[in-house]
Amino acid sequence: MTLTEKLLARAGGKSAVNPGDNVWVNVDVLMTHDVCGPGTIGVFKREFGQDAKVWDAKKIVIIPDHYIFTADSLSNRNVDILRDFVREQGIPYFYDVIDQEDGHWKFDASRGQLKRQFGSQFAGVCHTALPRKGHTRPGEVLFGTDSHTCMAGAFGLFATGIGNTDAGFILGTGKLLIKVPETMRFYLEGEMQPGVMAKDIILHVIGDIGFDGATYRAMQWEGPAAAAMNMDDRMTIANMAIEAGGKNGIFPADRTTFDYVDERTAANGTKSDYEPVELDRDQKFCFDKTFDISKLEPTVAMHPDPGHRALAKDLGNISLDRAYIGSCTGGKTSDFLAFAAVVRGKAVRIDTFGVPATPDVVEDLKNTRWDDHSVWDILTAAGVTMTENASCAACLGGPVDTFGRLNTTMNCISATNRNFPGRMGSKESRVYLASPYTVAASALTGRITDPREYLG
Repeated sequence: MTLTEKLLARAGGKSAVNPGDNVWVNVDVLMTHDVCGPGTIGVFKREFGQDAKVWDAKKIVIIPDHYIFTADSLSNRNVDILRDFVREQGIPYFYDVIDQEDGHWKFDASRGQLKRQFGSQFAGVCHTALPRKGHTRPGEVLFGTDSHTCMAGAFGLFATGIGNTDAGFILGTGKLLIKVPETMRFYLEGEMQPGVMAKDIILHVIGDIGFDGATYRAMQWEGPAAAAMNMDDRMTIANMAIEAGGKNGIFPADRTTFDYVDERTAANGTKSDYEPVELDRDQKFCFDKTFDISKLEPTVAMHPDPGHRALAKDLGNISLDRAYIGSCTGGKTSDFLAFAAVVRGKAVRIDTFGVPATPDVVEDLKNTRWDDHSVWDILTAAGVTMTENASCAACLGGPVDTFGRLNTTMNCISATNRNFPGRMGSKESRVYLASPYTVAASALTGRITDPREYLG
């Protein structure tokens, strides 16, 4: 069996499953956030009763992150709904914006968007926070009310996004009926060349198969180049399985995985035992292709979808109004370090916004020093508008006062993961997806730019 088939078979108590089988699986982790959480809670209470208890409070993770740092009253209220439910159910893994258990969240617009407005428990973007807090363990099944939940598949587990109705059912039963997907294998060989990042790999692959080329299929990543990747790069690739229509993305768990997971579970006191599944020698795929990543060049996904691929070097005629680095797939520490390597000692030519994915990333950037300057200061000196308020921010638009939102018609190059019309705000805007290297180089010139011009 493939990795996904093995995981679903185990979770369903079966010795084997085949693509197309419908299997009741036991859920190890359910994640929800401020956008879908209130609806999920409503479904749970409607179907199981106003006084019903969740199936297992310790297997639920609730992370407010989407519409947080906005003065929109309904968005602020959603966080309070989550807090009330957590208190009612005794859920331990709630990463609240404030520290007061009986308090109310209200963003203070008068203090501005740049300085910290959150408490000690806040974790930032859910998909990046889950591994940072030790909730992504090899061999498990994780569902989340967000399409980019597939990012957790980087850790050798089955992770996929679901709707509020399914999540409400899981809250009450701990189970879900799921159809076993076919598996596509992407075998990676070679080494990334200077100027190329994991984001270029996934953009190249989506461009190769199309933004619907993996619809309801598992995207399994293997090969020596996949095994050589660190966890940040694996997360970047797994995150965007959904941008090809994929049900899930998955990497085999190995020593790199175990070291990361063991460190994060120990640091956070989360469940530390896990049982990974191993690769079978004889697997059956519906698609199997080898990619030599040493031949890849900096790549851009053009308007209007992630599969509209082109090389950065061929797009120098496209002028830009804004550059943006952030989100679950583009706001990790390594992403900002790559961005800073390009803009260091230079000045951006267009409005450029930086949104760290988690508070830990903020601290990393402020504590990492290059020649007596913090990386944070290097970024701000280059003209990047950085916020300490880690969140999804403009990645999915949000209320009009959302940091970095495209409120007028613009051309924006972004390290985020989705670029359908209206994704970051204005429906008339055009969003170009690229790696942090390419976003940084483009911010310096005001046009889409191959970062190799700045990296030597």
